[in-house]
Amino acid sequence: MTVDQLPAADASQPRRSPLAPPAGQLGPAELLLWNDRELRAGWRLLIFAVLIAVLNLAGFSLMAKLHLPKVTPVNLPPATLLIQESAVFLCAVIATAVMGFLEGRPFGVYGLPVAEAFGARFWRGAAWGISMITAVILLLRAFGGFSFGDLALRGPAIWRYAAIWGVVFLSVGFFEEFQFRGYAQFTLCTGLGFWPAATVISAAFGAIHLANPGESKIGGLSVFVIAMFFCLTLRRTGSLWFAVGMHAAFDWGETFLYSVPDSGLVAPGHLLNSSLHGPAWLTGGSVGPEGSVMAFVVTALAAAIFAWAYPARDQDA
Repeated sequence: MTVDQLPAADASQPRRSPLAPPAGQLGPAELLLWNDRELRAGWRLLIFAVLIAVLNLAGFSLMAKLHLPKVTPVNLPPATLLIQESAVFLCAVIATAVMGFLEGRPFGVYGLPVAEAFGARFWRGAAWGISMITAVILLLRAFGGFSFGDLALRGPAIWRYAAIWGVVFLSVGFFEEFQFRGYAQFTLCTGLGFWPAATVISAAFGAIHLANPGESKIGGLSVFVIAMFFCLTLRRTGSLWFAVGMHAAFDWGETFLYSVPDSGLVAPGHLLNSSLHGPAWLTGGSVGPEGSVMAFVVTALAAAIFAWAYPARDQDA
């Protein structure tokens, strides 16, 4: 996704975009709002944020009226979590579609082209995600910080919860990637450039995770680092499908397969009675493996391998 490849706001549609600048030369006052073809990135992001806030407020009000169980750190009902994550993802989709209409841009330029849905990039990303969390767990095991324990589930319950959490974390991957690295990354990129925008948005992504009970500053920093890796995959592949697959698979492996805390949260219906033991720098403490030094090592190594496997295109140089 690069600014120089994007269609002009007045070129992709015959109509005049409501966000196009007024006709004629812009004066000093107008220059605070407009660039040479549309509203400046900051104002467009503000409109997007307001849309998200209004839609989320409506969605959570509806969920409250339906008396759905509340999601808390000690109560993570999969069905409610799925509804909640799907609802906020839908809000992001609607807000993005509205902004795309106003800007005269097709929906696919914001990172999730429908033609690539669940294609090779998604599954490659999923393979990377499960490999990364497995590498972290094995390093913890090698240094004496993790024990697999015995099975917490038996028989059909294993497959049922594996599928349930797979769908839940797919919705999480869609929401978090599209909310932060979809319209927001695209728009801020038009004002700051790709990597400055990625840094700002990844920092916000990490800061928001600090609100999770059991999260720590080191855990928030780890989230920032892996968010920058997600941005690298967006830059090199041109879409969010790789990142969605990687995000969903990493969280599924962490929460269900290896049954450890995920950003400070422990979910029911996990596969193992596993345990973390040892110093917090090794295990991540209450945060879980995301707060471990091993997560930084694995993410750095994975990013280096990815950068080699997916070399920069001319426009990325």
